[in-house]
Amino acid sequence: QVQLVESGGGLVQAGGSLRLSCAASGNFVSVNTMGWYRQAPGKQREVVATVFNDGATDYAESVKGRFTISRDSAKNTVYLQMNSLKPEDTAVYYCRAISVGILYWGQGTQVTVSS
Repeated sequence: QVQLVESGGGLVQAGGSLRLSCAASGNFVSVNTMGWYRQAPGKQREVVATVFNDGATDYAESVKGRFTISRDSAKNTVYLQMNSLKPEDTAVYYCRAISVGILYWGQGTQVTVSS
């Protein structure tokens, strides 16, 4: 069983930065792929960024060049550095992890970007 706890959301002006963190805890052997998703009001949840077990990363086109995902495997923690934030980045951001083929989600953290 894996528990994911996100932190770092908040209110920021357009052009500003935020850093999200997601720590995995619980009784598990290993956490494989970790990533960030987001869901804006009235929209479907979408992938933002993913970091794979080998360190490779993947980003949604809308955040490439602005967001950076990183991972501290020793701490089972994934980060999302968000720069040059835009109002359209406003959403609830969710951490997702896969462990032994099972998918886990965090509770979400609100990111609001004002214009």
